[in-house]
Amino acid sequence: MDLGIRGRKAIVCAGSKGLGRGCAMALAEAGVDLILNARGADALAATANDIEAATGVSVIPVAADITTHEGRAAVLDAAGAVDILVTNAGGPPPGMWTDWSREDFIKALDANMLAPIAMMQATLPAMIERGWGRVVNITSQSVRAPIAALGLSNAARSGLTGFVAGTARQVAPHGVNINNLLPGIHATDRAISLDTGVAKAKGISLEEAKAERCATIPARRYGTPEEFGATCAFMCSVHAGFMIGQNVMLDGGANNISI
Repeated sequence: MDLGIRGRKAIVCAGSKGLGRGCAMALAEAGVDLILNARGADALAATANDIEAATGVSVIPVAADITTHEGRAAVLDAAGAVDILVTNAGGPPPGMWTDWSREDFIKALDANMLAPIAMMQATLPAMIERGWGRVVNITSQSVRAPIAALGLSNAARSGLTGFVAGTARQVAPHGVNINNLLPGIHATDRAISLDTGVAKAKGISLEEAKAERCATIPARRYGTPEEFGATCAFMCSVHAGFMIGQNVMLDGGANNISI
């Protein structure tokens, strides 16, 4: 399917690995030029080179911490006006409610709520002026089905979801669509980290911890960055013009939520 976005320009945050890389590659395969952001310069440069070599699009890597004002400024300066924004940031650590201080919550809010909002505030005006734009925020299945051990993520990402619910309706008349993409467990470094925690807590192997989690997913496997990226690219396409303010769950059926 031709997504109708060849020649567009996109910012993809946290795009050097995992789900962000999957989204960046899928957009590049659709002909979208990229401003690719991540904190680790070496991994970012390698990913940028891989995507350019595989697709022929322009990829500008910007190594910066998107959760900081300085990091966002660096990305935005390199990008200029863009047509597509994919926000993404690693989730805060799991734990118990007794573990977290006010500072822990502030860090989670900065990374998973305030940084995406700041990026939208910076990029939406130009999209509105041109009459076309797409924003996809990578959040979490925990927005619709909160996970007890991920209280920091539950709180911060739910705040972002509330912001998007209103803002998406305000910008939609201008041809700009904002939606959220909610991953369940995917085969990424985040999954390894979570499975490692379960393995240590239960005294089992990493493979056993993964097998236990897979057994709770109707698809009986983890998702892949490639299929996640393909979903993101479709949400950025001309075919998603009637999709406004939605929370699209991609979790292999793990959460039996009917609405």
